[in-house]
Amino acid sequence: MIKINNATFITSAQDISTCPDFGLSEIAFLGRSNVGKSSLINALTNKKGLAKSSSTPGKTRLINFFEVCFDDEIEPKKAIFVDLPGFGYAKVSKQMQNQWQKNLSEFIKNRPYIRVFVVLIDSRHFDLDIDRNLLDFLSEFLKADQKIIRIYTKSDKLNQSAKSALKKYDKNAILVSNLNNFGINIALQTIYEGVFQ
Repeated sequence: MIKINNATFITSAQDISTCPDFGLSEIAFLGRSNVGKSSLINALTNKKGLAKSSSTPGKTRLINFFEVCFDDEIEPKKAIFVDLPGFGYAKVSKQMQNQWQKNLSEFIKNRPYIRVFVVLIDSRHFDLDIDRNLLDFLSEFLKADQKIIRIYTKSDKLNQSAKSALKKYDKNAILVSNLNNFGINIALQTIYEGVFQ
């Protein structure tokens, strides 16, 4: 079973021009504000407080980089988790929102090291236009060596029929809950295979 045996925060950057070159494969985490990106990163790395989640949705404006070391029992492999600003909720001016969106789009399109886009979707609201638009946007410029993985958060809040509806909507859905660690191992394995296999 794949696990992460070490994870450290490296740095934050405002936009692609100030992002360092780590020379490692990157896994970019995307999703609406308040979908649970930071909580998922903490659960995957088994390190509480590694990624800081803000109580104010949309407050995280920086691109945050973490070095992680996957232990696959043969040889440790390093990669970078990239926690990208959430979108959709921020109570800031339209001009500021547009600037964030521009920075985010430039990073997503032009960062050469991204191997996996992890798109987080709230499992209770799995068919929103805002999420579909993001997936369509990524698909437009996805390179041959890049993958999109859809992870549905907060699955502990679903009953059985809601889970069935979600699985019907997306047969490849990976459901996770940071509260009870449900699905975290599957999510980690899928991300690892997306980068290294």
